Amino acid sequence: MKLPLEISARDVRINGETEALIRDKALKLDRFYDQIIGCRVKVDVPHRSQRRGIMYNVRIDITVPGGELIVKREPDEDLHVAIVNSFETAQRRLTGYADRQRGEVKTHFEKPVARVARIFTEQGYGFLMTLEGREVYFHKNAVLDAKFEVLNVGMEVTFIEQSGDKGSQASSVSVV
Repeated sequence: MKLPLEISARDVRINGETEALIRDKALKLDRFYDQIIGCRVKVDVPHRSQRRGIMYNVRIDITVPGGELIVKREPDEDLHVAIVNSFETAQRRLTGYADRQRGEVKTHFEKPVARVARIFTEQGYGFLMTLEGREVYFHKNAVLDAKFEVLNVGMEVTFIEQSGDKGSQASSVSVV
């Protein structure tokens, strides 16, 4: 890390083992994403409950180029569990941040569109015509929301295609 790790505690004593755990987890974050500018970890006891006992709260502020990632999870009865859970969340957030920095964003798979070309209602199957002009078989069980009976020739649908024993078939068909 370019700036030193800052560890602070309020209403709780941080022993050597706990500090070593925090330093180890912070070092792993730095190895995971080397653009971290600074990291502040704050441990406190927000309140003491007679029923649940002491609850530890861990907040991690990670300074990165262009902003700050803040991790604040639900308090936990076990300080080490609270620390580990907070750093796991921090790593997930850093992963998302790093992906966005590299321009890698999740692309959503769009289902192909087709039209019902032929339908055999009594037999429980039909054929779709894709935009490329290919015919794709489908069975009534592949039609979502039990809408097989409402399908008509020419209706637009989306589908998921897979290779079957006798060629291409739709494993899922949805009415548009």
